[in-house]
Amino acid sequence: MSIENVIAEKISEIQKSEDVMILHAVESGSRAWGFASPDSDYDVRFIYVRRKNDYLRLEKIRDVIEWELNDIYDINGWDISKMLRLLYNSNPTVFEWIHSPIVYSSNNIIKEITSEIDRFFSCKSGIYHYISTAISNSKYLKDEKVRLKKYFYVLRPVLACRWILENKTPPPVLFSELVDSVADDSIKPIISELVRIKTEVPETKKGKHIPELDRYIENSIIEIRKYADSMKDDKIRDWNTLDEMFLKFIDYHENLSRT
Repeated sequence: MSIENVIAEKISEIQKSEDVMILHAVESGSRAWGFASPDSDYDVRFIYVRRKNDYLRLEKIRDVIEWELNDIYDINGWDISKMLRLLYNSNPTVFEWIHSPIVYSSNNIIKEITSEIDRFFSCKSGIYHYISTAISNSKYLKDEKVRLKKYFYVLRPVLACRWILENKTPPPVLFSELVDSVADDSIKPIISELVRIKTEVPETKKGKHIPELDRYIENSIIEIRKYADSMKDDKIRDWNTLDEMFLKFIDYHENLSRT
């Protein structure tokens, strides 16, 4: 049985066991980014909706389902209410899940509402998120020998920031799209070779420093942080629209349940 079929079965199990409808299930992490190692696990993420009466109960229901975590699968998801609250704050993870290039299942309502979701993207929030991710991971590049995947965990958010600055939209999930669009031409061959090595070796593989990338990363972080601090707040604070979306998702579930 293929991995895709196994994941489809797990999605079906979650829906039955938790009595939810999974609206959108995707791959997140290195496989979605396009630089998975041979031993990378499957980071399956999903968004689900419950029945209307579940949201009307006084007893609070958890808005996260943590289904499986082992060497092969990392599977968990958010209630639609959690997703929409995070969308209010323009959490970049929402956009990454919505735009993942590896989709295991997705209901039509997600496709219909994607443009409305993207309207809540904040350039300033996105840049702060990605540059913070780059900075927190850059400490792993200080060792004499560097885990190769850490270069990607710094490079990808740096390039995501550059995409946002140039395009004012959520950055693409695929690393190759970011490299092709916004990376300096001088480092593209270096990154290409690093991707080739990364996809052929285990996750724990270490290698020597790459001075050209080290300089690019250091200069980029300084430049992007300076620019981010000068940006105006561009968040859309619109609870009414999010409330309408929430009810639309619930009605969608209720209508499908009747058929």
